[in-house]
Amino acid sequence: LLHHSGYDVVFADVNDTMVSLLNEKKEYTVELAEEGRSSEIIGPVSAINSGSQPEELYRLMNEAALITTAVGPNVLKLIAPSIAEGLRRRNAGNTLNIIACENMIGGSSFLKKEIYSHLTEAEQKSVSETVGFPNSAVDRIVPIQHHEDPLKVSVEPFFEWVIDESGFKGKTPVINGALFVDDLTPYIERKLFTVNTGHAVTAYVGYQRGLKTVKEAIDHPEIRRVVHSALLETGDYLVKSYGFKQTEHEQYIKKIIGRFENPFISDDVTRVARSPLRKLGEHDRLVGPAKKIKEPYALAEGIAAALRFDFTGDPEAVELQALIEEKGYSGVLQEVCGIQSHE
Repeated sequence: LLHHSGYDVVFADVNDTMVSLLNEKKEYTVELAEEGRSSEIIGPVSAINSGSQPEELYRLMNEAALITTAVGPNVLKLIAPSIAEGLRRRNAGNTLNIIACENMIGGSSFLKKEIYSHLTEAEQKSVSETVGFPNSAVDRIVPIQHHEDPLKVSVEPFFEWVIDESGFKGKTPVINGALFVDDLTPYIERKLFTVNTGHAVTAYVGYQRGLKTVKEAIDHPEIRRVVHSALLETGDYLVKSYGFKQTEHEQYIKKIIGRFENPFISDDVTRVARSPLRKLGEHDRLVGPAKKIKEPYALAEGIAAALRFDFTGDPEAVELQALIEEKGYSGVLQEVCGIQSHE
């Protein structure tokens, strides 16, 4: 979207091979995972190694109008010191906006907090005058993949990028294809409690049935019933809370389940189900909506399946099973999920 909106795109990464390839080719390929496998070449682009070229990173930050991240929630705190140093050295008078495009709620706010932890109070005040941290919600399935060309990426056709317009400093930038809103909460919860909830229930219940991929799982009639029922439960909460139209939200649910059925995306249930401790959190995709609903029967099935996720290749799954062994299911429901015995 940034390329199509006329931005000069520069990637910052610590993968030397990828940085060198991007600078050599000055382009990469995006392939749509659909019938016909249409693709588009994105370029010209360039890249720097943010680890070995810090001065170049700071120079570019001084010139930039927009910085976006797509590194994963757990990596934000690792890149915060470099961004903080770049902001400390920044002497440009123009505004700068930093958007964390991560699979989490309040990603930009979280990144801002991490960055500010490396700045003095005076520096924080100076930065706050010209630098904005608008939160956003991003939605696009990018499965694990392997290509001969490392500069090729396969993605599903569907995408959504919703940005909180109130978080910008200065004039709202032009980003064709993005949706700017005054209140991000309805869109974040709609995505979290439909896409993420549906994906998680599909994966956890599918794993218990011994199925390998999300596609195999959602094609199973019983699993499909549980997933659809869970999304009707979360949908009832979303419609009542945010005024989404019932018929439109039902179509949204249908579209989301259709994405899981995409035969051109092979996504392992073990990948989608990974990090069960985080996903079983009190405010996350399973327990979060379940606590807001009077009779969350299908969500309870998903939570039960998640508690039994024992894939040894995932450290959190191993830790979860150890916690269950130590504290029992009721103890884990209280400690991990925030569900008390009277609930």
